[in-house]
This record gives sequence, structure tokens and C-alpha cells, in this order.
Amino acid sequence: MSPRLDASQTLTATSAPSPEAPEHVDGPGTDGVDGLTGLAGLPEIPPYDEVGPVDARALSKTLFARLDSLEEGTHDHAYVRNTLVELNLALVKFAASRFRSRSEPMEDIVQVGTIGLIKAIDRFELSRGVEFPTFAMPTIIGEIKRFFRDTSWSVRVPRRLQELRLDLAKAGDELAQRLDRAPTADELAERLGISREEVVEGMAASNAYTASSLDAQPEEDDSEGALADRIGYEDNGLEGIEYVESLKPLIAELPQRDRQILSLRFVANMTQSEIGDELGISQMHVSRLLSRTLVRLRKGLTVEE
Repeated sequence: MSPRLDASQTLTATSAPSPEAPEHVDGPGTDGVDGLTGLAGLPEIPPYDEVGPVDARALSKTLFARLDSLEEGTHDHAYVRNTLVELNLALVKFAASRFRSRSEPMEDIVQVGTIGLIKAIDRFELSRGVEFPTFAMPTIIGEIKRFFRDTSWSVRVPRRLQELRLDLAKAGDELAQRLDRAPTADELAERLGISREEVVEGMAASNAYTASSLDAQPEEDDSEGALADRIGYEDNGLEGIEYVESLKPLIAELPQRDRQILSLRFVANMTQSEIGDELGISQMHVSRLLSRTLVRLRKGLTVEE
């Protein structure tokens, strides 16, 4: 039996869903709820997977007409609103199929599209005489495109550059077909009516859309190894250069014997006993002189920082 022709039956449900998110509402064969007085006279909703596009459109018109008469925030309003969402999920799946080539999971795209569907339901006015699918589709697709714009870029760039990337891609395809070669930056700038610098900026921003894995092998020559193997490492010696340059003037101010002790200890790698024999002093005296010198140098570095 077509539900759009059976307007004498009453819409039934086990409970009133929350207005915050669409939930499944039961079809025929469920226990009626006497409290949903605002739903009296509505046609019975069969299982959603059995409702065809024509019947879904007819049922939606009936439900939108009743939704206008219900107070927002009530159980009746939430029930009708969520039923509209369930009946029109096919619109979301159709819109999401246009983006199946993207890297994002289809479940995420459908979820985002459903948000657009809910927004369309809340804004739709039956009195304008526009079919709901015609009204809802731009909102659903816009929500999905906004999702890709805000989340799919590896590096966040301004919206101006995101839109410029799309314009450059479209203009590049058109010019490549006409010129039978890749267009130059000047040709793209002339085609879009912008400066060459803006074209270069847009092309550079395009590199931020996707990121390659450090473990990925190069396509042209696997013998080169992964990208991570060719990335430079942190040279700990670079940090030492700064300290050496800072120590030079401090060491130059030391007495000759203190400088000699430092040189014998840290350049010639002599022990304190060997330094004492070299200078004719005791190992204990060398230890005191060396400690005093290191404290002086350390204090000088701290003051400089």
C-alpha cells in the first residue's frame, strides 16, 4: 500500500526522539503513544528502506505541513522532524556519492551531509512552493564542501588561497586542452585576471593540500629509500659552537697558567696528576685551580645569557 495514499492511518512510534540528532523512528506494528496528540491524522510511516523517492517526497510534504503547526521543543515536533531526516537520508547518500573519490571515509561524508540535511529541514518553508530535494541539495553539498575545506588540508591555509587553488586547477585544465601543453604562470594570470605573484602564491599553497608519508618509497626509483632516510639529522655539535664562541673571550681573560691547565686537561686529555707533573705542582693544587677556573667560566656564561 502506498503511504502517500493512505492518509487515514495514524503515525505511530515507541517514543519521541530527541530533537538534537536524528534517531530511528519505528514504523507500523509498534505500540501507539497516546501522548502524541499532535500526530493524529498523519499517514503511517513504513520501514524507511521500503519508501521510494516519490512516496518519500509525498510523505515529506505532509510532515512539513504538520511541522509548521507544532511547537518547537515538544515531543511531537521532534518526532516529525526526525522522521523527515530519516525519510530524506537518500538525498545525503546521493550527494555524498559525488565525493567518493576523496580520501575521507564515506561514513564521515554522510555524517556531515546529514548535518546539512537537518539545517535544510529547519529552514524549509512549504509555503514557498519549492520541492524539498531542490531546496535541500545545495545545503547538503555546501556542508560537505565546507567539511573538506576546513579539515582535508594537511596544512591550514587561508580560504582565499583554497579557492584560488580550485580556480587555478580549472583554468589549468582549460588552457592545457587549448594549448596542448601545461600553461605558464603568466598565461594562468592572464586567464584569471590576477597578477603572476598571486598565481605563484596559489600554486605554492596547493602543495599544502596533501602530505606524503615519510615512510613512502619514491615512485620513480625505489633504490633511493624512504623520505625519512634522506632527511637530515640534528647535529649536536651545532649547539657546542655557540658555547665555544661565548667561551673564547672569557678564556682570553684568564691568567696564563689557568689557560694552560685548561688546554692540558681538555685538549691534550691529560689527568690532573700528569698536569701537576708538567707544571711542577701537586695534583690537589691542580684540582683547586681547575675548579676555580670552571666556576669562573660558568658564571661568565650565565651572566652573558
